[in-house]
Formats: sequence, structure tokens, C-alpha cells
Amino acid sequence: MSLARDVADKIEEMRARYHELNALVSDPKIIARQDAWRGYLKEHARIESILEVHGDLIATEEDLDEARALLEETTEEDESRWLEAEVKEMQGRIEALEDRLRRLLIPPDARDDKNVIVEIRSGAGGDEASLFAADLFRMYARHAELRGWKIEILSQSPTDLGGLREVIFSVSGDGVFQDLKYESGVHRVQRVPDTESGGRIHTSTVTVAVLPEAEEVDLEIDPSDLQIDTYTASGPGGQHVNKTESAVRITHLPTGLVVTCQDEKSQHRNRAQAMKVLRSRLLDMMERERQEELSRERKSQVGTGDRSERIRTYNFPQNRVTDHRIGLTLHRLDGILEGDIEELIDALRSSEEAEILESMATG
Repeated sequence: MSLARDVADKIEEMRARYHELNALVSDPKIIARQDAWRGYLKEHARIESILEVHGDLIATEEDLDEARALLEETTEEDESRWLEAEVKEMQGRIEALEDRLRRLLIPPDARDDKNVIVEIRSGAGGDEASLFAADLFRMYARHAELRGWKIEILSQSPTDLGGLREVIFSVSGDGVFQDLKYESGVHRVQRVPDTESGGRIHTSTVTVAVLPEAEEVDLEIDPSDLQIDTYTASGPGGQHVNKTESAVRITHLPTGLVVTCQDEKSQHRNRAQAMKVLRSRLLDMMERERQEELSRERKSQVGTGDRSERIRTYNFPQNRVTDHRIGLTLHRLDGILEGDIEELIDALRSSEEAEILESMATG
């Protein structure tokens, strides 16, 4: 049975839902609730794409049946050659449409449209790791700029050499988590440090965590579960920051998670920023526990973004970047560090889709 006919029942359900959405997106009461309206618009566009591809697939299959019937009946050599070419062309088109339909039918990740909080921390390698952490922050900032996204630094810990021991920042815009979710993990750098007189290559590591930003409706935190401490901020910021208790430390007692924020002069602002980070970390922890449970049940897991394993190597002497999850190597490190990471993201997304499709096929 062809894919078009195999998913016919599912398509009919989508067609009914499409008609419901037509009414919803034009309802003034829904339009007045902008968040809900945008959600319905997105669902409407997704189903519309599926119905269009399914319709093209059905029509092409019917054309193929007709061409094959004519080919069996014809006795003219020229017409036979023309019909054979038509049949071959339509078979290729059907394969492409089926692949497109399969990918469109993959259930969307509800988190894909969320804004994110990114945490970058230097790992093994001392000052060189901190310098590379700053390089990665710049790479993501440039990528955000290219995509028209907005970045806001929530917390940072700079070094005297211009590196970053840690930086936490939010990224907001369209499809942020959908792109950046593949960046979670250990990033390894291989290069000759400026301080290395012998020209030896050093290896350092930096960890990246990409957390979908949690809103209050996503996760309710009991105030009694929080211990909130204030203290005098240290580091850059001027006399006001250093003399007042503007820094905030929030401890989530049930999990032991601790978040600090001292970048802002206002204690109220630091507290709000710290709560934003804490809420996102808790949501991420819950999602990981859910994924681990699913993994135990089906003995496989797709796209978990395990941050405990090395995911990518940046080799400066060879101008090379290798993503170890999919075995992809690109010899344009300079461009990637300038924020041009779309090729990596597209390849990772295609690999994840292939794994999901395989798991759907095997049940």
C-alpha cells in the first residue's frame, strides 16, 4: 500500500481539524487572545502543508497509474519511450513527496518555539578553556544576530585575560529552541595558545547547556521550597553594585539547585533573572527524567542532547569542525565561529528526523 493511502485515516482527521481551525483563526474572540491565536495559526499552517503534500502525492500516484496503463496499451516505439520517461519521472517525484510527507507527519516538539537560556562554562584547560568559552558565546551571539534574535546576558564571570569562566544568557525569537537545542554538550577545542612558545596544540573543553525558557504556566514553584539569600555583589559594576546587597542566591531545597545573579544593580531585577534561570533548569530536569523513563521503556532515545558527552571538536590548525554525533566534518572553522552554524544544525536535524522516522516505522 502506498504511503498516501496508508495514512488516509490520519489525513481525514487532520482535514476535519483544519476546518475547525479555519473558524478559530477568524474568530474575533480568539484573535483578541494573541498567544492562542498565534498557536492556532501555526497549527493551521502545519496541517495545510501536510494536506497539500498529501494531495500532490495522491494526484501523482493517479497520473502514474494512468501512464502505466497507456504504456501497456501502446504499440508506438516513440510513445513508449516518452511514457517510460514519464513513469520514471513520476516515480522519483512520488519518492520525494513520500519522504516530505513522512517528515511533516513527525509530531512537533512543543518546545521548539520557546525562547532559551544558554549556559556556557569553561571545563578542562584553565585559561584556554575560558577563552574558548568566550569564543563560543560570541559565536552564538553572532548566530542570533544573523537570525534576528535578541540576546540578554543574565550572568557572567569574566577572567583577566578576556575569557569567561561562565556566562548565562537568554535568546528570544522565532524557532530559537528548534535550532539551538542541538548545541547542548561538551565542546572540545584544539589549538596553540598565544602563551605557548613551543607551538604545541592544547586541548580544552567547554560545556554548553541549552534550556527551553520556562514560563510560570509551565512550572509552578512552591515559595516554601525556596531559600533566598542576598549579599554584596563582587566584580565589575561600579561602587553601587559593590556596596549594596543587590546580589541574589536562590536555592531550590527539594533538588538542591542553586542559582546566583549579581549582574544587575537592582536586587529585584537580579531576583527575577535568577528565578527565570531556576525555573528553566527545573523544567529541563523534569524533561530529562521523562526522557530517561521513555528510554527505559523503548530501549532507545532520540535527540536527548546528553551534556555529559563530547559532541563537537574545533581544530584550529586544520580549520576543521567535527560533530561526533553524526560524523560530519567541515573545513571552515573561521566561518562557523562567526555564527554560520546553519549547515551543522540542518545536518543534525535531518539525522534526528531519520531516527524518529525509523523508530516510528519499527513501532
